[in-house]
Amino acid sequence: MGMVRGVPRTVRLLALGAFFNAVVSFTFVYLFVYLVGPRGLTVTQAGVISGIGGIGLVAGNFTGGWFGDRFGHRRALLTGACVSGAALLVLPALPVTALYAVLPVAQYAAGVVRAASAALVAVSVPEGGSRRQSFALTRFASNGGFAVGPPLGALVATRFSYDWLFVADGIGTLLFAAYASRILPARGSAHSAPAHDPDAPGIWRELRARPAVLVLLAAIVCVDLVYRQQYATLPVFLADHGHTTQLYGWLLAINGGVILCLELPAAHALRKRSPLGTVGVGLLLVGLGYAILIPGAGVLFAVTMMLSLTLGEILYKTPATAYVADRAPAHAQGRFQSLYAGASISGQVLAPPLGAALYTAAPALLWPVCALLAAGAGAAVLAARRLPGPGGRGRPVLRRPEAETGSPERAPAG
Repeated sequence: MGMVRGVPRTVRLLALGAFFNAVVSFTFVYLFVYLVGPRGLTVTQAGVISGIGGIGLVAGNFTGGWFGDRFGHRRALLTGACVSGAALLVLPALPVTALYAVLPVAQYAAGVVRAASAALVAVSVPEGGSRRQSFALTRFASNGGFAVGPPLGALVATRFSYDWLFVADGIGTLLFAAYASRILPARGSAHSAPAHDPDAPGIWRELRARPAVLVLLAAIVCVDLVYRQQYATLPVFLADHGHTTQLYGWLLAINGGVILCLELPAAHALRKRSPLGTVGVGLLLVGLGYAILIPGAGVLFAVTMMLSLTLGEILYKTPATAYVADRAPAHAQGRFQSLYAGASISGQVLAPPLGAALYTAAPALLWPVCALLAAGAGAAVLAARRLPGPGGRGRPVLRRPEAETGSPERAPAG
């Protein structure tokens, strides 16, 4: 298959594991329903528990790469998967008060797994290799798994009970850890060897030497706040304009279907294009999508909005991940991927409260503000192509002897 030619065997096996892990990761979809239903909590209590769980997930994404750089990405992934799986497995048997502590721990560990997985893909592919296709393949596998997971979870919940959702998710996550331990070499590789170097520059110095990466990370935080309004205020907006939940479901189906059909071919076709240029156009398309809703909420407007949003997602998510991997020094690959992973999921915590507050206070301003934020983020990324240092077009990148990953480590410029 030409689109994945050059993708290392390890990445293909990781993608298979990511698919399986995504299939069983259905508890987050039904968590709120589980808390207010079988657990009998109030909506406020369920919101607090879900919220702190989301904070744990984002925190795990932001900090998980440190564990990989310090102790090895393989060890970080296995430890995170084991902690998350064990916590989910026992969660149904715990009293309500324990959920306030155990759920954030499980979500934090899941965030560590996500960051470690991205770092493992990055160190498995040499710089200049098929990183975009590799990240696109793992995203394709995860999206395919998420397409299967929620309906399967609904079947488990209705045929058995919601408790079995957590048991199945916990067992599946532990099986994923066992699978990963078999496919990732235990020693003597970039997967297992810590990249920690006490004499290496700190993460902040490395980032300052790469200003384009800093711009990209800030832009991703902004656009993720906008992007995730499709899961927060969009269904409320559609309902307020007389549309049924069925339309919203079809919009999400369009999003998932187009991504599964086009993301891999797009990554292959655009692999030689400027990554920041591709990302910038993608962010502009996200902004255009929400701008389409400004004139009205008809079905045609809604479908066109989702198509624009989805094309934007295809253009920005994979190239942005690969760009951060290409610009990371070898000793900080995990932390660079962790920063991107955290930025790319920050909207999960920020989008619902901020979007709801703006929609409540001034409904007519929501989509114009979203469009302007995404457009500003896209313009900033396009402008960042001119910035100096390893992250832009300025001074040449200094190179040292090859590290264990097989790709040259870049010394900070200046």
